[in-house]
Amino acid sequence: MKQAIVNAVVHTGNEIIENGVVIIENGTIISVQKEIPNDLEKIDLKGNHLSAGFIDIQINGGERLYFSQTPNEETIQDIYDASIKYGTTHVLPCLISSSRETILEGIEAVRNYMKKHNNGVIGMHLEGPFLNPLRRGAHSIDQVRKPTNAELEEIIEKGKDVIKVITIAPECFTEEQLNKLIESGITISIGHSTITHKEAQPYFAKGINLVTHLFNAMTQFGHREPGLVGAVFENEAVYAPVILDGAHCDYAAAKVAYKLKKDKFFLISDATFLGRKVTNFKWDNFDAHLENGFYRNEDGNLAGATISMAEAVQNAYNHLNVSADEAIKMATTRVASAIGIQDRVGKIKSGFPATFVKFNADLSEIETL
Repeated sequence: MKQAIVNAVVHTGNEIIENGVVIIENGTIISVQKEIPNDLEKIDLKGNHLSAGFIDIQINGGERLYFSQTPNEETIQDIYDASIKYGTTHVLPCLISSSRETILEGIEAVRNYMKKHNNGVIGMHLEGPFLNPLRRGAHSIDQVRKPTNAELEEIIEKGKDVIKVITIAPECFTEEQLNKLIESGITISIGHSTITHKEAQPYFAKGINLVTHLFNAMTQFGHREPGLVGAVFENEAVYAPVILDGAHCDYAAAKVAYKLKKDKFFLISDATFLGRKVTNFKWDNFDAHLENGFYRNEDGNLAGATISMAEAVQNAYNHLNVSADEAIKMATTRVASAIGIQDRVGKIKSGFPATFVKFNADLSEIETL
């Protein structure tokens, strides 16, 4: 059945259309136009704003369950259901450094879920286990390891069409292993790494154009050693996702990053859990407790975020001095471009999914439509 969303300020991802009309049918956008058809059921937005739904490429848990602890379809559903409440319509559940068996279990769970459900679960993010132990953050030291040829080949083979992003410390790889991973087509993100500014250059030259949570778990910018952060700033093609909660990244630092990265700056939640309903969590050597609105482990280190993508967008608008449209792009078009799915999601465009966010002019009210 065709419907028409009317009386909306439509943020298509390319332009803003005042009094725009969006025609949808069977979950797909048919057209974006100015004329209001007479013969269709109308959804009146009453002057509110409309954009594509948010995309979160790094989310660890839903309101109840944590994917790395229980890498099954129930957890994936919890992540998806929780995300929908906060404007996020497309997600990559994130599995952190785990055993070989757990990684394969997670891959299979996502594959089976995607076969059964034609919704916004579009793959998974494998964060680790091939990270530098010196920058492991909250990842268990027992699980962080160097890749063997056999394990890497198995992950690539089993993860085909499921793993959309893999976070690695490239210094832990041989050149042959890294080339094999690049050739797999999985989007590689550099993170939890000790590489310097100079050492980063060959990896970016190979076509790696993404890092995992800018500023966190990487070498910092200094005037004598610009670090991986400086290498990201210098290389225009590299995307810089930020956990914009004021704790993982000070808003002033995020403002500098945005000014330098411009359309390569985007938002992630990296939420351990959404909704702040889980106040204490322990799994193997990973622990997190809610403290002043943030998850920290027993050592006092940050242990994943608590914000939703909607809160990240609001923080961008309120703290980075950007327009509402620019804040929205940080959670839609830019995310899609970073992982190569810009021709499928992230815009209000003919042929794209009819999954939307409705919001008011100052983004103080955001809801999934």
